[in-house]
Amino acid sequence: MEVRHIQDPSTASSFELHWGYPSRVVPCTNDRGSCEYLDVVYHSHDLGLIYTGIFWLTIAAILLLWGLTRLFPPSPASSAVKYDLCVEESHGASRQPSLVRLRSSIAAWTRRYLLPECLVSLFGHTTRLQVVILATLVAYLTVWTFVGIVYKTWITPVKNLPNVHNTRTSLGPWADRVGVLAYALTPLSILLSSRESILSLITGVPYQSFLFLHRWTGYIILTQSVLHTIGWTIVEARLYQPQPKVWNEFVSQLYIIWGWVGLGLLLLLWLLTLPWAIRTLGYEFFRKAHYVLAMVYIGAVIGHWQALQCYLIPGLALWFIDRTVRLVRTAMLHYQYLPKKRRMGFAAADAAVTIYEDKESGDVIRLDFSQYQRPWRIGQHYYLCFAESSIWQSHPFTPLNDPTVTHGTVSHSYIFRAKTGETRKIADLVLAKALGGGTSVEQQPAPVTTPVILSGAYGQGISEDLSPTDNVLCVAGGTGITFVLPVLLRLAKQAPRSNTKIELIWAVRRESDIGWIGAELGKLRDTLGQQRGVKLHVFVTREPVVEKMVSGKFNSRASTDVKSTPVDISASSNASAPSSDGADEPRLSISHPVTTQTPQSRRPDLREEVDRFVSSVESGPTVVFASGPMSMIQHLRGAVAAKNNGGRVWKGETQCDVRLVCDDRIEW
Repeated sequence: MEVRHIQDPSTASSFELHWGYPSRVVPCTNDRGSCEYLDVVYHSHDLGLIYTGIFWLTIAAILLLWGLTRLFPPSPASSAVKYDLCVEESHGASRQPSLVRLRSSIAAWTRRYLLPECLVSLFGHTTRLQVVILATLVAYLTVWTFVGIVYKTWITPVKNLPNVHNTRTSLGPWADRVGVLAYALTPLSILLSSRESILSLITGVPYQSFLFLHRWTGYIILTQSVLHTIGWTIVEARLYQPQPKVWNEFVSQLYIIWGWVGLGLLLLLWLLTLPWAIRTLGYEFFRKAHYVLAMVYIGAVIGHWQALQCYLIPGLALWFIDRTVRLVRTAMLHYQYLPKKRRMGFAAADAAVTIYEDKESGDVIRLDFSQYQRPWRIGQHYYLCFAESSIWQSHPFTPLNDPTVTHGTVSHSYIFRAKTGETRKIADLVLAKALGGGTSVEQQPAPVTTPVILSGAYGQGISEDLSPTDNVLCVAGGTGITFVLPVLLRLAKQAPRSNTKIELIWAVRRESDIGWIGAELGKLRDTLGQQRGVKLHVFVTREPVVEKMVSGKFNSRASTDVKSTPVDISASSNASAPSSDGADEPRLSISHPVTTQTPQSRRPDLREEVDRFVSSVESGPTVVFASGPMSMIQHLRGAVAAKNNGGRVWKGETQCDVRLVCDDRIEW
């Protein structure tokens, strides 16, 4: 029977079992102070396990209520409108039930105060809402860290050393409590990091929205581990006597050695998450090292305190389930009939490649291919692995097209900028293929393809809950157009919308960048031609000339081009002319700011643009879809938050109900 502390098992008449802790010798034959100290140690440990149970029951209760809310949404008949957890649809104060107006006004109030970013230098680009959730978690854990412990000091004798005394305090029980909470948080940290997220299935929140909490939960575990180590170091190296005998015996034990190993691995995990480490070593090294070190860390802390492995084994299981499901999903996407081999098998998708050369900022690559599968939901993304470069890396990209099934296949189109790393390798491979075929960059290139392996789709749909009364503003920066363009393409397929506005604001570096999505812009022009209030604005930040309005054809590039040519946008004299039914024909407004402005100042003023758009709507709420640099998203969050007004929404002014849907995942 394993015993610890100041107990002698030879004097025991029985052993008192304590889950997750060594058994206690009963009765206590030590001095009175030592027996009181042991009472506090074991009682505090038992309470600590109860508190961790309450902590997990609280999380389970929140998830259960959240899941039930999504599983049994309010009846449209009873509420007269359809709404989700983020935003409600408004139909005017006279027709809208009080409960719906109340929920809409609360949502608008919440966005106004919790949508802007907070302490960016410390937390990065994250909203006040996420910081509030983190603060709530920290406060909750702080309560469980200190309650239920008797804080007292006992001076006890040391056997056979009459002039030497031990100082026994509540520091030891407190350090144990902190350690138990660190163990209990481990599976939560892994849940928050999973791509195949159980939390997303229950809540409908995209997995990438949990990454902020995953990172800070890891920091909390590190802090708890350091405090646990410091606490017991003080106890064993200073308070217990005689020294250095007690300390030397303590640190030579195997479970203590494993504890030091675990703390070292945790510190290394933290160091590798720092921006300078990721920049120096590369993101792929960080990601793979993070996986390996995390698994070894869990093994080390099991060796440190095996009695609490009940918290750690589920964490390992969750990680392996996540990886297994990823492989299964990829296999299901690519396991199909192979005509050449006349059998079923695994086959990568052959993606036709177009390169739009940009030596200053990095070439832009477009991929086009078809795959036998079910269509994804707009807003979801796939992880793409470029098999010719490395099968050990994959990167997230959002399809820019509206997914539709044609003869069992769904077309995929992606654009991304090749700067460094894997995307640069792909650009170089494609150029090498073309030149290897005897084609110079200046000549008409031969068809170029590259095999792509997909994993996904991931994330949540963003357009299913759009109401005919919603006004839609799409904001994109550069290749961020892939997130918002499918929303416009889907709206183009729907019945014409009355008394609503649809607008695109897209910031690009050069006018020729419009050619990335020339075919899609042409489709928008053709299908949205009879709708009112449809406008497309492009802000060019690196070619300062005059501003102009154009309306005409958008020529797409052949998918096998290796070098792009300028996009053909034919100016028309009737660009602003109304159609016969009085509806405004959609136009592409290309703005080239004056030469004296810097590229930063040539970008659209998002606060001004959001204010202009929301002020111009006749009725109904506004949904802003956005993707681009994090600095752009930061300004947009503040602009959208400022336009929300819960009091005016309650009065029926639905224009003050403005929702933001942004692509906040990390693109590499």
